[in-house]
Amino acid sequence: MATPRTPRGKWIEEGLRALAEGGPEAVRIESLAQALGVSKGGFYGYFRNRDALLGEMLDTWEHEAAQAVIEQTEGDGADDARAKLDRLFTIVAESGGGPVRGVPIELAIRDWARRDEAVAERLRRVDDRRMDYLRSLFSSFCPDPDEVEVRCLLVFSLRIGGEFIAAGHGGRTRAEVMTLTKHWLLR
Repeated sequence: MATPRTPRGKWIEEGLRALAEGGPEAVRIESLAQALGVSKGGFYGYFRNRDALLGEMLDTWEHEAAQAVIEQTEGDGADDARAKLDRLFTIVAESGGGPVRGVPIELAIRDWARRDEAVAERLRRVDDRRMDYLRSLFSSFCPDPDEVEVRCLLVFSLRIGGEFIAAGHGGRTRAEVMTLTKHWLLR
């Protein structure tokens, strides 16, 4: 009986996990195969080489980090922008440390983009798509374009840098402050 092949998506997911943990240098075919518990021969049934895998990893991240999140936010049937933003905040919060949408992969790709212009271009495209979507939602109930931009930047900054904030919150928990922040942004 033939052994089933490791699905293409598993290679990509494991590559993203390795990238999040150790940067692009950590994405090595042999290491990925070992982590998946398979031989590296199956890799070549899907990918021409390591660069092809890296490209597909970035394609997957680009789609999942922007378009898929937007589709998921829009897919709940809500017409109200505040309801969509609330849903978006929940989706992002629930993404946690996953290999495709979590903060670790965000940080790894941002670090990689500092050294690779092609990755930097993808990152700009994803960030612009996210900011455009946030602008479209906030501008539906906030008429001041400057305030819209400030709200978008605050949301985006919290997503990327919130994990680095170690300060206390004056007797409140981080969750309480995040709830207060969400209410303030949606007012």
